[in-house]
Amino acid sequence: MKTKIEIENLKCGGCAATIKKGLLNLDGIANVEVDVEKSMVFVTSENEKIEVIKEKLSKLGYPEVGGKNTIVHKAKSFVSCAVGRIDS
Repeated sequence: MKTKIEIENLKCGGCAATIKKGLLNLDGIANVEVDVEKSMVFVTSENEKIEVIKEKLSKLGYPEVGGKNTIVHKAKSFVSCAVGRIDS
């Protein structure tokens, strides 16, 4: 099943790399695509795990649009972005 999630704080390819790595570590996730320009994440999974996926995104600093986007989320996304740039 393919799920589309619009997220906050997505800035660059470093962010996208962190998101892909983080979500692919979840069980049952087959593929992750990130559209940086549109702030969209597309996840293909074996079973619908939308809440687990959204929770993981939030923990990485990229909450769903319409959810809470606190200063903590913004700080986490900044760190995730930097780590993603180093790892890629």
